[in-house]
Parts: sequence; structure tokens; C-alpha cells
Amino acid sequence: MYDIFAKIALGKIEEAIKNGEFDNLPGKGKPVNLDYLDLIPPEMRPAYTVLRNSGCLPEEVDLLKEIASLKQELKSDSLGEEKKKALIKKLRELELKYNLAIERTKGTKRFR
Repeated sequence: MYDIFAKIALGKIEEAIKNGEFDNLPGKGKPVNLDYLDLIPPEMRPAYTVLRNSGCLPEEVDLLKEIASLKQELKSDSLGEEKKKALIKKLRELELKYNLAIERTKGTKRFR
């Protein structure tokens, strides 16, 4: 069943490419920014790429960016002990929220 839909979709995409329907898209000819994709489960990367290119990023991506920012901030030597504890607490909360969001997304797969 999935193969039929995949073949139809690929045919439509190839036809659109031949007709030049993708020639005026923003970012054409520029390298794809893969900065966060290595943190996304491999089976979900194509969907995230499509969403990112259309300007509609899911909550998980924003969480990943916040997590990366907090990890960078925690590397600073000038943090006081209380500030460091607060950042670690916030980091753990964000990581939990991210993991829950990923699990929720995995549970909504339509094709297996």
C-alpha cells in the first residue's frame, strides 16, 4: 500500500521538477542547513526537512535549540553555583519535554 503512494508521490515530484515548479523556491542553490538534523531520529528527518523548508518547524526543534543554548551557557566558567543549578534544572525540564514530544510524534505515525 505504501509503495503505491510513494511511487505516485515520486512521479508527481519528478514531473514538477521537469516543469520547473521548484525553480523559484527560496534557498534554491544554497546548501541545506543540517545543524539540528543529527539530533532528530533518522526516520523523522525527511519530514523535519520539509517542515523547516516551508517555515513550519515543530516544537521539538525549538526545544533542541533551547537545549543547545543552555548546554553552551553551562560551559561558562563565570557561572555562580546557584545560577548553574538553575540552568541544570531548566535543561533537565527541556530535555524531558523534548523526549515526551518525540515519543508523542512517534506514536502518531500512519505508515509502518
